[in-house]
Amino acid sequence: MTDDILTIDIDDGVATLTMNRPDKRNAMCDALLDKIDGFFSKPPDTVKAVVLTGTAGHFCSGLDLSEHVARDAEGTMRHSRGWHEVMDRIQFGGLPVVSAMFGAVIGGGLELASATHVRVAEPTAFFQLPEGRRGIFVGGGASVRVGRILGADRMTEMMLTGRKYSAEEGLALGLTHYAVGDGEALAKAQDLARKIASNAPLSNYIMIQALARIGDMSKADGLFTESLCAAITQTSPDALEGLAAFLEKRSPTFR
Repeated sequence: MTDDILTIDIDDGVATLTMNRPDKRNAMCDALLDKIDGFFSKPPDTVKAVVLTGTAGHFCSGLDLSEHVARDAEGTMRHSRGWHEVMDRIQFGGLPVVSAMFGAVIGGGLELASATHVRVAEPTAFFQLPEGRRGIFVGGGASVRVGRILGADRMTEMMLTGRKYSAEEGLALGLTHYAVGDGEALAKAQDLARKIASNAPLSNYIMIQALARIGDMSKADGLFTESLCAAITQTSPDALEGLAAFLEKRSPTFR
């Protein structure tokens, strides 16, 4: 499937979504965000994992300020909450999402990447939250998602100074999980997505739904939730198949 600003390619259960605004370094506009939201709101039944990437040397350079619309406080809050809804659909929609990053991963682009579950970066990738230098504040979820990766102290410094982190620094900080060579991010992300797609669908779904929420819970509530998740997954048909495949020294065949 092809669109002027988003291309979607589906192969063997993996959907590759490519943000396609090369003249804007794939800056996020409402139309592009709507296209991404449309996919995650109702993904094809055949899709078991997703790769999200950019084009022309950049992942996403953040909000397209050239299309900035003057809003009052209520309008700004509603627009921000709309971003939150889309990011939540990416993180908690049930599909594992791998991001293949290179070039600019700035502002809203970093918010988008931090909503994905696995992140791969090429050496050209750099991470930045420049909102403080522009007299504004993050509005797409960075204060929560990026803040939990970096910690409040480091994120405060990052926003106050507009500091850029390199791909190597991003790996050390957890902004990315895999560092690969030039031109290798997409292939690595697709390989990871295929491996993840071969997992039991229920266990993938439970991991996506539970782990981030357990992080918000008290120790006692988190442990109780863990037991519930274990009970659901370990009594499923896929768990029986996984155990049988292990004992029979073969690859499992899940639903």
